[in-house]
Formats: sequence, structure tokens, C-alpha cells
Amino acid sequence: MKHFILVPDGCADRPAAALGGRTPLEAARLTHINALAKVSETGLVKTIPDGVEPGSDAANLSILGYDPAVCLTGRAPLEAAAMGLPMAENDVAFRASLVTLEGSGAFEDMTVKDHSAGEIGDAEAGEIIRMIDRELGGDGLRFYPGVSYRCLLITDRLDVRCKMTPPHDILGRRAGDYLPDDAEVRRLMAQSAKILKGRRANAIWIWGQGKRLTLPSLAERYGVTGSMVAAVNLLKGIGRCAGLDCPHIPGATGTLHTSYEGKAAGAIEAFKRGADFVFIHVEAPDECSHTGDLEGKLQSLEWIDEKVFKPVADYLAGSGEPYRALVMPDHRTPVALRTHTAEPVPFILYDSQNPQSADEAKAFSEACGARGRFFGSGKDLADWFFRR
Repeated sequence: MKHFILVPDGCADRPAAALGGRTPLEAARLTHINALAKVSETGLVKTIPDGVEPGSDAANLSILGYDPAVCLTGRAPLEAAAMGLPMAENDVAFRASLVTLEGSGAFEDMTVKDHSAGEIGDAEAGEIIRMIDRELGGDGLRFYPGVSYRCLLITDRLDVRCKMTPPHDILGRRAGDYLPDDAEVRRLMAQSAKILKGRRANAIWIWGQGKRLTLPSLAERYGVTGSMVAAVNLLKGIGRCAGLDCPHIPGATGTLHTSYEGKAAGAIEAFKRGADFVFIHVEAPDECSHTGDLEGKLQSLEWIDEKVFKPVADYLAGSGEPYRALVMPDHRTPVALRTHTAEPVPFILYDSQNPQSADEAKAFSEACGARGRFFGSGKDLADWFFRR
């Protein structure tokens, strides 16, 4: 039995006036996903436990059957795992995002304009973060480049309990109203703004901290091995911690303009090599939601349907082997809010050995999910997906 999960990050939304009261999932042309939905189990699943922040770290761990309320220590340690960065027992990893601040005067009075510094490229981001490391690193502080704006700080000097805010949650707002409550962290952020003055990426924003994470593998829990096909290190880190292979996909950027075809090809190649399970994560819908780009979100969904889902589904259908396919977002990211919410998300689950009777009313959407089966946790859905 082959298992395939496709996660269009943050694709679930709320009805939009600009779409005639429809959500992006209802408005986008999802020809192939919706064709499969008609013979699939549909429903909603609560991926974010009560009391847990609705981040992609928690939600994707949940999809894989882990309880984020128990195992999650923070986003940054997962990215450190993806990058192969060693962490000692007392180390804390932080995300040191390259951001664009707008305005003049004191650092605190500037506005958070762009959480991705204009989707800065890897080479430019690497040059900048290495300069930051030379200027601010040392004495137990090290900065590391990641994918695009997603850079890291690893240290044993800063408090893991410090309260911090993701920059994508405060776009258009005054930086000083959301600075961490740790004086040393605030100093590093303010100093970075002085060092990077005049650049597109004109500051680092520190957040997402946590200690080293250890998880039981998916092979131990569900008896499956395979690949995590993703661009961003957060998902690669989850994959590595879960015992999955994380192939490099040329052209995968974590933005709207990623290599959709490359992700499909990577998944198919993993199945051909004998993988029991492949998880494809596509960041684009979430990135578009954070920037308020409704048109981009619709485009990303249609590209995912045509360029990612269709080739993989066609391969599985033609392989002659039984398979299950699960399509779902990790969390909702409403374009109007430009941030994540903890509402349950829709899913479709297809079993080639037990297809549902065709139902033309079924589709991959929030409304259809609400009429279907409900799972109170990602673990419950994962148990059903892998074990039933």
C-alpha cells in the first residue's frame, strides 16, 4: 500500500466578497483534486490542539500523527535539524528572519513592511546573514543562512521562555509594539537594523525559539518509510525528525514561483525507488495569504492541482499498486487576516481499494468538509490514514 499526502500550506480560508462569497478553494479551478474528491471521504480535522499557536510547525506535526502539544519545542529547532546544525542540550535555536522595515527614526518606531524581505534569494540572504554573524556573532551566538529569508540563530545565552511574535503576524504594524521581552534579543534586532540600513533586508526579526527535538520515526509508529518533498527547512526538519528522506528539489523556493513540476517529479521518483509514503508540501498559498495576495493564492492552487497533484495521482493510478491519497492544508490562512487561524481544515481521503460512491456534490472545500467526517486531532486522522 502506497501513501501520499499533499499539503497546500494555508489554502483553507474564509468566504471573500471579491470572490462572490466563495473561498479560494471554492473559486479556484481544481479540476483534478475535485474529481478525486467525488469518490473520496471528505471532512474536517482539527490540526491545532487547544492552547497551541496555529503555526505550520504544530500543524504539520499533527498531520503526521504527532501531538504538538506534547512534542513541539519551537519552529527553529526543526529548521536546524533540516540544515544538519548540531545543537547541544542547553542550546536554543531561534528563527532570525530577514525582514523589511519601513520608516525613519528609531528602530522601534519603524513599521514591519515585509516578513520575507521581498522574497530575498538564497545567495543575497546568505551574504547578509554571514555579515550579521561577523558583526553580532561570537561568544555563544551563531547566525546561519537558511532558505531565502528563513535564517537561524543558535545560542546558549538567550532565554527559551522569552515571549516573541512572528513577523508575518504584524505586517503594517509598529515594530516596537511587538518586540520580545528580552533586552538582549531586542539589542540584537536593533543592532541589525543599524548594520543593514539602506538594504532591502534591513533588519533581522528573532522568534520561533525552541530546544532540540527528538521524535519516534514514522517507521516505528506506522511502519512506513519514504520522503518529505518540500522547499522550506521547517518541513525538511519535521521530515528528518520523523525518519523521512528529504530530497533536494531544484527550483523549489517556498514562494508562488516555485518548481511545482520539480516537486511532482521528486515524489514520483521517490515512489519508483520504493518509498511507501511521500509527503509533498507547497508553501505558496500560505505566502500569498500573508501578503494579502488573493489572485496569487488562486493561481497557486490551480498550479498545485495541475502541476503537482495530477502527475502524482496519475502515476499512482497507473502503477497497479493500491494506494491512499490525502489532500489537506496544515492550517487556515485567511487572506483577509494575513495570518494563521486554528479552525479545523478540510480534507479529502481516497482509498483505491475502497473508493466512495461517486457524489457530484463533493469537493475539496471548507463547506464540503463541514458536511463530512470530523476528526478531533491530526493524530486521529493519521491513525485512520495509515492503519485502517
